[in-house]
Order: sequence, then C-alpha cells, then structure tokens
Amino acid sequence: MTSVDVLPIRALLVLVSYHHRNTEKIARVIADVLDAPIRSPQDIRSEAIQGYELIGFGSGIYDGMHHKELLSLAERMPEVDGKRAFLFSTSAIINDDKVAKDHSALRSRLQQKGYEIVDEFACKGYNTNSFLKYFGGMNKGRPNQEDVELAERFALNLNRKGSTND
Repeated sequence: MTSVDVLPIRALLVLVSYHHRNTEKIARVIADVLDAPIRSPQDIRSEAIQGYELIGFGSGIYDGMHHKELLSLAERMPEVDGKRAFLFSTSAIINDDKVAKDHSALRSRLQQKGYEIVDEFACKGYNTNSFLKYFGGMNKGRPNQEDVELAERFALNLNRKGSTND
C-alpha cells in the first residue's frame, strides 16, 4: 500500500443543527466524503460508539461553545483509549483564536474521556440571534460554496488522519 492509498474508515457524525441548518450543511458534506451516518446526541448509545474509528462532533456555537446537548453527551460518554475524534462548528465570527476558545469546552471533555482530537473545522454561518434579527442577520448565504469546498477538503484529510491503517 502506498502512502496515498488509505483504507476507508468507519466514521460517525454527531450533530446539533436547528436554527438555519448551517452546521447541518457542513455535516452533510463531511458525512458524504466519509460515508458516515449523522446522528443527534439523543440517538447515541455508548456501546454503539465503540464500532466507529472516527467520530465527529458538531453544532453551531452558542454563547461561546458547542450546543449544550453535545457537551452533555461528552460528559456521559464512557472513557476510551485513544479513539479518534474531530470537532466542527459554524459561528457568526471566525478567527483562529475564537475557534480554539469556542471549541475548548467540548475538546476538553472529550480529551478527559480519552479521545484524541485529530482536527477541527469551523466556518461562518448565517446568524439571526438576538438583536441581529432586526438588521437582517449576519453572514447571509453562509456557509457558502467556498465553505463547502473547505469542508470537503477537511473531510478528505480526516480520512487520512482517522485511519488506523497507516
């Protein structure tokens, strides 16, 4: 096998997306590339997680962190030994420092359970929360085609990082 050949991995995405379905749009791209199902936190049973090599956790960012349902799931998940995971999100404002901070609560909970976070993805999403709704919102049209293409490249790279066959 060459370094370019990568065996498919068994992946799962856990998603919370409901306002404008921004994060769902990104999740569907990642899921298509990884040939992975998408489930809500309520549908996740700890024994079922064991059958996956790579698990993605994603939602919009609410008050500077992932959705409370994802954080709660991370709290109740059993400890694992180096299982690979990735984080993804959509948010009104994106920069490296903010994304690192926004992802920190979920990242920390998963790492405490033994997950290895192999990568993280974030892009802007349409936002009409709070006073923004009176001004037509922020980031209308996002995630856009460029965001979708970045998510696709991210997922292709995940397939390589998530493989236990390298």
